[in-house]
Amino acid sequence: MANKIPPSVCLFCGSRFGNAPEYRDLARQLGNALAAEGWRLVYGAGNVGLMGEAANAAKEAGGVVFGVMPERLAALEVARFDLDCFVMTGNMHERKTVMFMNSDAIVVLPGGIGSLDEFCEVLTWKQLGLHNKPIILIDAKGYWNGLIRLIDGIISEGFADESLRDYFSVTGSIESLVEELRAVLPFDQMSNE
Repeated sequence: MANKIPPSVCLFCGSRFGNAPEYRDLARQLGNALAAEGWRLVYGAGNVGLMGEAANAAKEAGGVVFGVMPERLAALEVARFDLDCFVMTGNMHERKTVMFMNSDAIVVLPGGIGSLDEFCEVLTWKQLGLHNKPIILIDAKGYWNGLIRLIDGIISEGFADESLRDYFSVTGSIESLVEELRAVLPFDQMSNE
């Protein structure tokens, strides 16, 4: 019998830890939660920062992890090759595309410009009707408040419809994230057969 691919959650987040220990804790909680639910983590294949923490936690908890990394970043982000699946791409755009295409939902933890770019790209694709995957920001310590204000300003200034706010959701905890994902992922928790 062929192995089924479990529901997959794409994680965009920092390749650094940030200044608050809560960010690191959230990344570990996320990795543990995905593994506990039987959901596959799809991420940037790095072994650094929040992305490394999430992947380490998922692997330690027996989870399935799929990593995607452009060749140019393999040394910088310390590519992790001991994953269930590892894909090397030619550039960042291919990385985002492979991650997106192999996911059923997108989750964004705190991160830098790269995480912001990834969020904006999948949000734009959703606005254009290219997908209907859930996009969920985890707003630890109010980290994404400035982004949310910016999006609200874009709407109020007439550069986007109010519906833009409906294309993503914001949560403050891993528990509420898991509840939201349970409602939208395509099939139930995988058995360990």
